[in-house]
Amino acid sequence: MPDLDLRLVRYFAAVAEHQHFGRAAEALHVAQPSLSRQVARLEHLVGARLLDRSAQGSTLTDAGRAFLPRARELLRAADAAVAEARAAAAPRRAVVGWAGDVVVTDVVRSLRRAHPDAEVVTAHVAWDDLREALLERRVDVVVGRGPFADDGLDVEVLREEPRVLVVRRDHPLAGKEQVALDDFAHEPLVRSVDPVRDAFWRVDPRPDGSRAPDGPLASEREDKFEHVASGEALTLMPAPGPDGLLRRDLTTVPVEGLAPVPLVVATRAGERSGVVEAFVVLARDAFGPVPAVSRRR
Repeated sequence: MPDLDLRLVRYFAAVAEHQHFGRAAEALHVAQPSLSRQVARLEHLVGARLLDRSAQGSTLTDAGRAFLPRARELLRAADAAVAEARAAAAPRRAVVGWAGDVVVTDVVRSLRRAHPDAEVVTAHVAWDDLREALLERRVDVVVGRGPFADDGLDVEVLREEPRVLVVRRDHPLAGKEQVALDDFAHEPLVRSVDPVRDAFWRVDPRPDGSRAPDGPLASEREDKFEHVASGEALTLMPAPGPDGLLRRDLTTVPVEGLAPVPLVVATRAGERSGVVEAFVVLARDAFGPVPAVSRRR
């Protein structure tokens, strides 16, 4: 059996994901000719062509489709082995993740005071990357907003927040004290990459079974706001804090009849060190109920 170079396997997985050598090379920060040569080396080691190359992009061969799931398993196992070795060498270390505009500063400070012998570091996690960040061991615990796919995780709801509609200040709904879904059912809403989040935030399908109008794709809050400001779409979001949206050209309107947004703390299933458990306990106390939403001017 050939000894596979994990770097080559990772290169192949990137090309399979992007279906294009150029885009994969850009994501990997390597030169495209070098990437092509390395994938060819892997194909030589495996003894089969894994990708069909064309001017339009790259597609998996039958051999490539058979190899890809195992390749991904191999990469995940290698990443997990490294992470577990590091964790065993530093059992008093915890990486605390936070997503979106959630602020965990005070909780982390309390954790460091309570456990001065522990190394506690923080890492921002993309809005739709909570599950992957945990399973890939980039963080050990994360506070963010659901919903998201939670298989392989332990998820605890800390509080629930009302949803509001973000509109331009000159939008017909901007002066309303409250709106219902029917008031903006015909308006496109900004889409999310994650299917679970997309269904929740666009209320898709609608209660009557109809599909929500498609809007532009965005993952970061600032990008969503720009789509709203440019008149391309509207978006729903959790009720903002005391500082509002921090954009003078947008405002929010409370929406009645929609399920609230869960603010959660999540960890890998059945895997909490003493430091991580201490953070979860502190987070329960820190993130209490929020006051009723009012429209931000």
